[in-house]
Amino acid sequence: MPGTGKTHLLAALGYEWVNNNYSVLFTPTYKLVDGLLRAKRDYALEPELRRLDRFDVVILDDIGYVQQSREEMEVLFTFLAERYERRSVAITSNLVFSEWNQIFKDPLTTAAAIDRVVHHSTILEFGPDMTSFRAEQANRRQRRSPDAAPATQQTAEAA
Repeated sequence: MPGTGKTHLLAALGYEWVNNNYSVLFTPTYKLVDGLLRAKRDYALEPELRRLDRFDVVILDDIGYVQQSREEMEVLFTFLAERYERRSVAITSNLVFSEWNQIFKDPLTTAAAIDRVVHHSTILEFGPDMTSFRAEQANRRQRRSPDAAPATQQTAEAA
């Protein structure tokens, strides 16, 4: 569920890991995939994977928002497979594992990716009963000023 604090939690964990002398890369998944895809096109995928391997932890933010082409899916899977059992990956996603076929498209690749991600993992689930932090803030503002129009209406009227 969007807005429940997944990114914030991993940013805080990343901060603590850095304070404990771990090297950490925090990146939106689409940026990592884009970099890997460019490296593959330039015949430099191996050096790029080695560069990423210098990080003790790679935090991939919003993996569920990436709707990959087959080539993009392949480089993301290659990255996950290369780090498997050697280096850490922390991932945020709004998709449950049963929906990861939207990311990897192919059922076998999806199963293999999930298998590698969950093995040796700690999974923190932010359930559907959690309220979006941003939605809750908007609700509090609305309760404090009941005559105020919702932000979307104010924006539309101002335009």
